[in-house]
Amino acid sequence: MLFRNRDVRWLVLALTAATAVLSFAAYSRVSDIAAGWVLATGLITTAISLVFTRARHRAIAHLSAEVDAVLHGQCTLAPSSMDEGELSILASELEKMVNRLNLTAEVLERESVGLSTALADISHQLKTPLTSLGLMVELIRGRLVERGDSLTRADIDEIVARLHAMRQLQERVQWLISALLKLARIDAGVVRLAQIEVAVDEVIDAAARPLAISFDLAGVELSCERAPEARFIGDPSWSAEALGNILKNCLEHTPEGGNVRVWATQDALACRIHVEDTGPGIDEEDLPRIFDRFYRGHRDEGASTSPTDPAGVGIGLSLAQSLVTAQGGAVSARNVRRADGSVSGARFDLVFFRMNV
Repeated sequence: MLFRNRDVRWLVLALTAATAVLSFAAYSRVSDIAAGWVLATGLITTAISLVFTRARHRAIAHLSAEVDAVLHGQCTLAPSSMDEGELSILASELEKMVNRLNLTAEVLERESVGLSTALADISHQLKTPLTSLGLMVELIRGRLVERGDSLTRADIDEIVARLHAMRQLQERVQWLISALLKLARIDAGVVRLAQIEVAVDEVIDAAARPLAISFDLAGVELSCERAPEARFIGDPSWSAEALGNILKNCLEHTPEGGNVRVWATQDALACRIHVEDTGPGIDEEDLPRIFDRFYRGHRDEGASTSPTDPAGVGIGLSLAQSLVTAQGGAVSARNVRRADGSVSGARFDLVFFRMNV
């Protein structure tokens, strides 16, 4: 079997030819004894070469069998039994390659599972308001067909209320789609983040302005404390988007008559934006997962599942964290407690580290 290899055949042929030529030269120039020694040396050299070549081929065959096993589903390559040498180096590099491929395969599998879960969650989040929109359209159409020109004031008020609810549902679907697209862009690494000096007051104003009417309608006070000296290097638009999502989350979990407070501080390490509400706080078991995508806390799971209620979607805080961490910052959440240890609300801290640290 060894001689099926063309390189081995050429090696044996070359050694045999060299031995014959040297033996003939020794016989003609020196003596027949010298020729005999040259011939014996050549044969021994050829035999030793064949022994080492066969051992090398066996090692290569063993390594090939292990690689073939990996290709057929075995997840590890174990060339540790090989001695030091060129083949051992090759086997070590192959082992590194296989380990890297295994890690890549595990990452891809996790991403595949995550994608499937995300698609299921997206489908669920969109299906609820879209189904409600369809039902409301049918209810309005039925009422118009049933009453025709004899609509009463109560009928008109009911239709107006349903139309208002439909508008809320439409806005929720638009927000869901927008947030999901932003998350997808961040995950794909295509979001271009600016690196300019940002005034925190401008970020707070940009985040709070679109929510002013929502705070008024909910009866929740939004107080923003000025901090003209607070600045950081980052992207003002995406920072306002992150802060806005946190403000929206606080609004959804703060009862009527409550307060959401925003202020900023700055030190030698970072610029920090703090948001604190007077809601029920965050369940301790939810704190480690509060920023997980599509995660609904225990309190949200037991709350009303009205399709017009945007609470508990589980996208806003995840998007906020992604936007802040993409700028090299960090977001954390905790409960605020009174002197007696009871929870008085939730607090979120956005940290943008200074570039000169």
